[in-house]
Amino acid sequence: MKSSTHRYTLTAIALHWLLAAGILGAFAMGLYLDSLPFSPAKLKLINWHKWAGVAILVLSVARLLWRLTHRPPALPARITAAMPAWQHVAHHGTHHLMYLLFFAVPLLGWAYSSAKGFPIVWFGVLPLPDWVPVDEALAQALKPLHALAAWGLIGLVALHVAAALKHQFVDRDGLLDRMRPGR
Repeated sequence: MKSSTHRYTLTAIALHWLLAAGILGAFAMGLYLDSLPFSPAKLKLINWHKWAGVAILVLSVARLLWRLTHRPPALPARITAAMPAWQHVAHHGTHHLMYLLFFAVPLLGWAYSSAKGFPIVWFGVLPLPDWVPVDEALAQALKPLHALAAWGLIGLVALHVAAALKHQFVDRDGLLDRMRPGR
């Protein structure tokens, strides 16, 4: 399917903003968790962080499936013509890396939780299978990879936001309107 307008579909917009909110929330919670001493409150927040990670993974699958079955709207010719070649490369590269990390961050977290021997029970009702064996050495190897991937994702999100704001306030080309909620 090809959109006849330059705006994304309502589904694509909703998935974009839900995923953005989930990523920012889970990242902030992960940072906060690192500063807490071990306690029942920390254990509760760890579960919420895991639940958010699984929700991000589910949203990422939905977003990828939507993207694979619905072509994004073409950039308006005036915007394409005004963008230097390096910006086109950066645009595509940033999006591809973000999609990769949408999956890598929660999967690394899930693997870490499995390796530590702490199963994930999504929202306290749906037990998820452990997909790596309990192994403390593996857990210690996965924990920094999860953190590194999360920092990489948040860095790409910051770059993505900066580019959108540059288009909105410097270039004034209306690019942000393509993904803005509302009509």
